[in-house]
Amino acid sequence: MRPKDQQFGDVVLECKNLSISYFTRAGEIPAVIDFNMTLRQGESIGLVGESGCGKSTVALAVMQYMGKNGGIVGGDILYKGRSLTSFSSEELRQLRGNEIAMVYQEPMASLNPSMLIGTQLMEVPLYHDNVTEAEARERALQMLDDVKLPDPERVMRSYPHQISGGQQQRVVIAMALLSKPSLLVLDEPTTALDVTVEAGIIELIGEIAGKYNTSMIFISHNLGLILETCDRVNVMYSGQVVEEGPVDEVFDRMRHPYTQGLFGCIPLPGADKTARPLVPIRGQLPLPHMRPNGCYFGPRCDHFVEGTCDGGLIEMETVSSNTHHQVRCPRWDQIDWSSYSPEGLSGEALQAGEPVLNIRGMRKYYEVRDSSISALISGKRVRYVKANERVDFDAKECQTVAIVGESGCGKSTFAKVMLGLETATDGEVVFQGNDLANKPVQSRSPQEIGSVQMIFQNPFDTLNPSHTVGGQLARVIKKFGVESDPEKVRQRVFELLDLVKLPRDFAKRRPRQLSGGQKQRVGIARAFAGNPKMVVADEPVSALDVSVAAAVTGLLMDIQRTYRTTLLFISHDLSLVRYLADRVVVMYLGNIVEQGTTDEVFAPPYHPYTEALLSAVPIADTSIEKKRIILEGTLPSVLNPPKGCPFNTRCPRKIGRICETDVPPVIEDRPGHLIACHIPIEELREVDPVIVQTGSDDKTAAE
Repeated sequence: MRPKDQQFGDVVLECKNLSISYFTRAGEIPAVIDFNMTLRQGESIGLVGESGCGKSTVALAVMQYMGKNGGIVGGDILYKGRSLTSFSSEELRQLRGNEIAMVYQEPMASLNPSMLIGTQLMEVPLYHDNVTEAEARERALQMLDDVKLPDPERVMRSYPHQISGGQQQRVVIAMALLSKPSLLVLDEPTTALDVTVEAGIIELIGEIAGKYNTSMIFISHNLGLILETCDRVNVMYSGQVVEEGPVDEVFDRMRHPYTQGLFGCIPLPGADKTARPLVPIRGQLPLPHMRPNGCYFGPRCDHFVEGTCDGGLIEMETVSSNTHHQVRCPRWDQIDWSSYSPEGLSGEALQAGEPVLNIRGMRKYYEVRDSSISALISGKRVRYVKANERVDFDAKECQTVAIVGESGCGKSTFAKVMLGLETATDGEVVFQGNDLANKPVQSRSPQEIGSVQMIFQNPFDTLNPSHTVGGQLARVIKKFGVESDPEKVRQRVFELLDLVKLPRDFAKRRPRQLSGGQKQRVGIARAFAGNPKMVVADEPVSALDVSVAAAVTGLLMDIQRTYRTTLLFISHDLSLVRYLADRVVVMYLGNIVEQGTTDEVFAPPYHPYTEALLSAVPIADTSIEKKRIILEGTLPSVLNPPKGCPFNTRCPRKIGRICETDVPPVIEDRPGHLIACHIPIEELREVDPVIVQTGSDDKTAAE
């Protein structure tokens, strides 16, 4: 957590009227324009905004990693009073990793897969601090202990692929902090991690930065993380800072329409998909060479006034001189925010129909053969990965059922069984009266395949780059027997593009000509091309900007309303689950530990694992207080799961040996709300809410 009321030291980094351009065959591309920032010792500043707004360009400029075609064309970056452009190549090498360090989004891209972790860590003090190998090893071990990695000796002897993603990110943070840098740049450091791991990493970054009085630049699209980690925030749009100030003040008294738009795109606790739906920002971020005159946000702004907002470069204006809250908007003091209520995406509430999916006792085991000497001696040459262990739940027509849990909990394995990519080891998966548990996709009819479709997480890898959008949609239409006449197929392609709100001429385009959000819309259109009765959506918006994610979320709801489709929504974003889902299924290590309506799962009584998941969700609301529950340890191996309750090795509410020896009973709080736990239901009902609204002296539960 970021410190409150902390006094900061001298200026570490100062960006003065910074402008950065890239030079291509097409000419100069201005990436960042008139960027100003002052960072003091021990202070943390967040950079937020949509993809392409210039956040990472600023970070790369600070590291002087802009490549041969990038450069500073105006202004300057001062590190401790000296211009970074005046540093020689050797001075920059000494500076990077020693005084300025960077943590990247993907930890595996930062670690050498062919070198032991210990060797990579020891390189930092050996190169920068001229110490002996023994001293370097000792410092590396101490830093691994500081970042709370279990068994640092084992980690030192491991290769990167032998530890989990969360542990890899902790190693990268340890590497960045080994020389106790004055400045730490973090570029989306937790995007690829589970919420529980993310919570631990954020806690860790705050502790370590406090211990070494490190200054931080934190780049993220997650506004909740910025609130938890930063003292100040810079909101960027199309290469410019449009609002900046103390994080609490900007979040509570935002004065730029773009900042307001970002908050309208994220599902805060008060959001409701029918009463208070998300409001995506219309239009798209302008390309650098197509920026409009005046305010760059003008074409997307509901408050645009011709002659005022398009009259040349807009300067920053002071909202509060005491807190240095500034905004780049000529009308910030004229807008009546209290009466501004833009229309959201949704409409009437959806009424669920009859049950269409009934899953009873479904298990999925994978056989693993062990040829090691110990296995030969013991005779246990065959072991089983228990990916799903007795899964039971139902889904109704036009209902959204969210499946949540950490990576490795069995969510995607269940989805593969639904789609026929895997067959179940035991149990029933009855969809519309047909048991699909042991029916692989090769044995299913086109109608059966078309009735259950999937929207994948990554829109970039799921479309054929050599085929047009129209060709890929037409193939699905013909394959599943929806239409065969060429003219009717063509008309159906146009209807699908209309459905996902894309222009019809996109049928002639190839995927490379589309943005990420547009590709995901094509992926949704393809999923609905076969008129499915059920769609499995596997993290469908996690790779998208918040504004695009809000639009895609609303689109899914519109299509569900039109076709009365059942939606199985796999996600680790519990804020989005709270907003979108009708029912929630919480999985841990292949087991369902809790299920019920969304309101039931998000309010006491909780399963202890559900409680921990909720506490890990970053919420971009200063009036929210959360209980802090940081899970210790990592997810146990599915090859050797714990006996008794699967959660007992990490459970903060463990009550004794019964948790280690006996499988917990499934207790019913009320009809349909089931919790698998040894703790008596009366005791679980006494647990305080995780999320609490503190709008007044009398705290009321937000859920």
